[in-house]
Amino acid sequence: MSSITMSFADSVSHIKNGDTVIVGGFGLCGIPEQAILTLVEQGTKDLTIVSNNCGVDDWGLGLLLQNQQITKMIASYVGENKTLESQYLNGDLDLELVPQGTLAERIRAGGAGLPGFYTPSGVGTPIAEGKEHKEFNGRTYILEEAITGDAALVKAWKGDAYGNLIYRHTARNFNPLAAAAGKVTIAEVEELVDVGKLDPNFIHTPSIYVQYVLKGEHYEKRIERRTVRGA
Repeated sequence: MSSITMSFADSVSHIKNGDTVIVGGFGLCGIPEQAILTLVEQGTKDLTIVSNNCGVDDWGLGLLLQNQQITKMIASYVGENKTLESQYLNGDLDLELVPQGTLAERIRAGGAGLPGFYTPSGVGTPIAEGKEHKEFNGRTYILEEAITGDAALVKAWKGDAYGNLIYRHTARNFNPLAAAAGKVTIAEVEELVDVGKLDPNFIHTPSIYVQYVLKGEHYEKRIERRTVRGA
């Protein structure tokens, strides 16, 4: 059973130098803003971060990059972050690019206790180099290994004291996968409700995957690039 803690610092202190941390969110949507800020303040180094992307230069995981706390990034998209580009080209950052669906499935497999899976994505590209190839029904697939984390940071719309979580809209993309794949999962929620108030039919992450629950405050919810419809 998870435990409610009032301190982001206490929960994030479980993350040590050299850990692999899976971070939920899609772009800047649904990222665990306050856990990331606390990890920046904590100064933990040599982290491998697994996430859809690395935020922007001045927000989200980009703050960990600026503070030179990340040594390896495993992501499906890195196009919004000049700091990442600079660190990679300078040889200061190891980058593993993974097709979006493959990244999601690697994390999901890790959470499900599976060691890996075969996928046709990436066959014939540099992504397939060095990986096992196998034919199924006349089509070529490559073996992709599952991803698990020493810790996972996720953000939910609502949660209860047991750690049952509900995500909202796009934030549901990677957060449930991350929550299941972390040895220690720290969940921050916008609204913390009494046990029994969440409809069991709508819970996306059951409490068994969550060790710490925190209620966050003053979320900024930035967007990478604002696009509006023309007149």
